[in-house]
Amino acid sequence: MKPETLQTFTYMKKILGKKILIPVFAVIILVAGSGFVKSDFFEIAKQIEIFTTLFKELNMNYVDETNPAELMDTAIKNMLDDLDPYTKFLNEQDVETYRINNAGEYSGIGALVRSFDDRLLIIEPYKDYPADKAGLKAGDEVLKIGDIDVADFDDNASELLKGANDTSVEVTFKRQGETKTTTITRGAVDVDAVPFYKMVDQKTGYIVLAKFNAKASSETKAALIDLKGKGAEKIILDLRDNPGGLLSEAINVTNLFVDKGELIVTTKSKVKKFNSEYKTKNKPVDTEIPLVVLVNGSSASASEIVSGGLQDLDRAVVMGARSFGKGLVQRPLKLTYGTQLKVTISRYFTPSGRCIQSLDYWNRDEEGNAVQKTYNDFTTRNGRKVQDGGGVMPDIEVTSTKANELTTALLNNNVIFDYATDYHYKNQIGNVNDFNFSESDYQSFKNYVSKSDFSFETKTEKTLKAAMTDREEVIFNEAIENDFKTLLLDIEKSKVTALEDYQKEIKSKLEDEIIKRYFYREGLYEYYLKNDEAILAATELLGNDGKYSGILK
Repeated sequence: MKPETLQTFTYMKKILGKKILIPVFAVIILVAGSGFVKSDFFEIAKQIEIFTTLFKELNMNYVDETNPAELMDTAIKNMLDDLDPYTKFLNEQDVETYRINNAGEYSGIGALVRSFDDRLLIIEPYKDYPADKAGLKAGDEVLKIGDIDVADFDDNASELLKGANDTSVEVTFKRQGETKTTTITRGAVDVDAVPFYKMVDQKTGYIVLAKFNAKASSETKAALIDLKGKGAEKIILDLRDNPGGLLSEAINVTNLFVDKGELIVTTKSKVKKFNSEYKTKNKPVDTEIPLVVLVNGSSASASEIVSGGLQDLDRAVVMGARSFGKGLVQRPLKLTYGTQLKVTISRYFTPSGRCIQSLDYWNRDEEGNAVQKTYNDFTTRNGRKVQDGGGVMPDIEVTSTKANELTTALLNNNVIFDYATDYHYKNQIGNVNDFNFSESDYQSFKNYVSKSDFSFETKTEKTLKAAMTDREEVIFNEAIENDFKTLLLDIEKSKVTALEDYQKEIKSKLEDEIIKRYFYREGLYEYYLKNDEAILAATELLGNDGKYSGILK
């Protein structure tokens, strides 16, 4: 959709009032109109006129008082949701957040804070930044910010924590059932693209690249040069859990390891000006040093450009688990009143010609869900087979890095997070090297899960319950219904067994969360050097020149 459409919507939203409760059926009426918008100018103008007339008549004549601003906000979001998850309307606040994420620096309290239902939790205070200095810890639940109760604040209360350098805010929080108060003096916060790098052994360097902000390539380059100066003859580049960021920085990071003039990404779009080829432009640091790139299911976008590009050029061995699969490129387009439309403009393709986009949002199943793209074979520069359609598949899989439905549910429902909080206040650990999450500790976690209200529904359960709801009376008799119920009970029992089956993966996530409570993220990376399965496997591979070279040939 062209920017003119959103400009009109945004203008109307700006001039029409503040938020109140809106009638649900009115939203449905408005959403229905969004499906008629076509690409040609006449159809766009026609639909805007229809929408404008509807919007005016609805707000003037509806039986109860309406909220024009919230109606418009809902209409815009529902319209964009029908396209893909990455095309988003950004209000002025969102635009600033977007800028901060890319810039790598901001003013605030220096902590990761998230809202869960009606809870505002400190997820991770950054070492030596304002929140940490004020005594806040992961697991603290923020109750009040200044004089404002978080529970009574309709918008994202974490915004109240932001502010200019050297300004203060009083925070009331709950920790282990006890209410406490502290004052935080905000300050400048640097968001490092490379939060950690170090020698794993005498010849192997390890670099964590956590995000692709404006600092990504310069910090990776500095780390690489420093490690080489310390004797590194092999490198592990860790892109696990890196959600991506700037396309230009992905090209520049790849350029550190490949010659100038190499094609890294091609973007293809229906809009001619968005069709581009991106080649490396700089002198590399080292085109020969053996390289392993680590990825997992949370490595996305720019992470996949780097890992996929290095894989296609046979410049690195990729290890871990299949990456996320985001092969879509977004660009922010400026609208009125400081707002923007972050819109998907093209698909990107790696040097071999593959698009690693996992889900096809333009071809959906009967329930309206995006379908999984089919896999097609491509070849790397040396003739190795690689595939598109589902993220970057590693050359060597590492079991503990693979995601599964149970582990994801435990993370999303804060079970692992809350257990780590409980563990932290019950156990003393003096040194990261002394930490050992034992078998008895894991049994304690299983008991914790069984006593919690945690539950998750598998895809099989959803299908069975849907079948029971939509049953055909002619063939669906009591015996069949009892069989269905028995099967559902068996599935529920198997979830308990799954805690054993996926112990390795769950234990890894528990260790990550617990170690950060005691030793911050820096301590977690130190722990990884001696205990992380993927790093140990990568170090072993790099120590075997024949095996490493054999994979790339």
